[in-house]
Amino acid sequence: MISREHRFVGRTSLKYVYKNGRVVRGSYFSIRYAPNARCQSYRAAVVVSRKISKSAVKRNRIRRRIYAVIGKLEAQIVAPYDIVVTVFKESTSDLPPADLEKQVKSQLKSARVL
Repeated sequence: MISREHRFVGRTSLKYVYKNGRVVRGSYFSIRYAPNARCQSYRAAVVVSRKISKSAVKRNRIRRRIYAVIGKLEAQIVAPYDIVVTVFKESTSDLPPADLEKQVKSQLKSARVL
């Protein structure tokens, strides 16, 4: 899990990333990112819609797993970025941890965040 200083506060922060950010799309989720000069470190959010799963348990499991991977990669994030991970497949919850970490890492590398 990532610490409180690396989380978004309020909806206006997400609006900025959605409006001005760039997107790297993968097979299970997309990562939208934007540089943030106002912060000293990165901020991350994981968005899992009810369209993905009606079960809050599954949505929260997906969210926690992706936050855990981002927390592991925390030392490798090079600059203060705002990162929003948008999940669009329910099968993300069934991915093995190594595959999920590989997917997140490759997308962040292609975004030049790592």
